[in-house]
Amino acid sequence: MFGRMFGARRQPREAAKTPRVPAGRRIYAIGDIHGRADLLRTLHASIVADASAAPDLEPVVVYLGDYVDRGLDSRAVIDILLDAPLPGFEVVQLLGNHEAMMLNVLESGEDAFMWLHNGGNATVYSYGIPVPAGMRSEAEMEAIADRLREAVPAAHMTFLHQLRHSHVEGDYLFVHAGVRPGLPLEQQDPGDLIWIRDAFLDADIDFGKVVVHGHSISGQVDERANRIGIDTGAYASGCLTCLVLEGEQRRYLQT
Repeated sequence: MFGRMFGARRQPREAAKTPRVPAGRRIYAIGDIHGRADLLRTLHASIVADASAAPDLEPVVVYLGDYVDRGLDSRAVIDILLDAPLPGFEVVQLLGNHEAMMLNVLESGEDAFMWLHNGGNATVYSYGIPVPAGMRSEAEMEAIADRLREAVPAAHMTFLHQLRHSHVEGDYLFVHAGVRPGLPLEQQDPGDLIWIRDAFLDADIDFGKVVVHGHSISGQVDERANRIGIDTGAYASGCLTCLVLEGEQRRYLQT
């Protein structure tokens, strides 16, 4: 009774937890590269210089996918990633929807038209195969796919097959595109992890972890309470973005 009359004492609200990564680790997450080998080399140099200033920390680099298509040097991008250009780093390479489309064409020949007209033509060109302008027929598409199968090195196929769908570091989840709101993280559909867009981008709920993603281009880093988008349209803008996480700190490196 007295509590209601004078106002019951409320328990103090717990302060919002600040997301963090495990102690002793520094995470470098790189957004969509899309065939810009030149930008990747520049960003790698910046990352090496940045990590050298903290030799006691364990450096981890997470590539968020979409290495191929749109830019003209997709083959060179995969070669760079295969050459392990960041010595001493733990490396995590995720699958993007553009690698998934490329693999689908290489393995089944299906959806070649969609892929080629969504930037795949630049990837085909990077393997030394010209793509005629105005190509429309299924026969033309199949011929291109056949030539590409012969041109793609076995090491590149192995690289594509070994790409992962997600990675976790402390309070952060790294995926290419996003997650399906309302579903537990362990029940997410792999297709959503590489393709989802509006349902994820428009959600303002707590996903359980802060989701670091690419896939959806923004003019600058799109940092929200529940997600961080770092696809800054490198293939056209010249700005390739890397999110750096250490403890509770966030900062960015960009070309």
